Amino acid sequence: MSTSTVDLAQYFDYLCKARTTLLGWVGSQPAEAYTRSFPFGMGSIRATLLHTAAAQWGYTQRLEGREYNAADNPFSVGKLPELEPFVAAWSALDPRTRRALSDLGDGSRRVEYTSRLFDPPRRFRATAGGLAAQLLFHEVHHRAQVMAMLRQLGVTAENLDYNMLMFERLD
Repeated sequence: MSTSTVDLAQYFDYLCKARTTLLGWVGSQPAEAYTRSFPFGMGSIRATLLHTAAAQWGYTQRLEGREYNAADNPFSVGKLPELEPFVAAWSALDPRTRRALSDLGDGSRRVEYTSRLFDPPRRFRATAGGLAAQLLFHEVHHRAQVMAMLRQLGVTAENLDYNMLMFERLD
């Protein structure tokens, strides 16, 4: 089965739609819930969401053919400690990510990059399609962790499946 790059951008649209609901649930909680400690994910809702946005930023950079340093990433607790500015910054990144997915071209195109998340830094080789898939699936993975955190706070966080948000209901 072949997946066009247009489909990848449409799948990203789904992530953004699901994320809007998720962030609404987060924003409806008392401020301390955003930083409350949990023994899974990245340790808190804030850390997990920042990590997810930081990864989106990084994979977008790689799809655009840019090398970067981790210090260049705008998504960190030091730069965006509060929910509302973080949500605005993440939303501002979305058109750029969507464009990178729309302009993906040959999904089998090789992409090499250096990850400085390791000491010493490590070199990786992937395909453009593989990077796009990681960008999409990574958010789903961490969204599930945030939903589990929200459930522990008493929020009924569910029904963000693709079919619930993107399929046209006929009856």
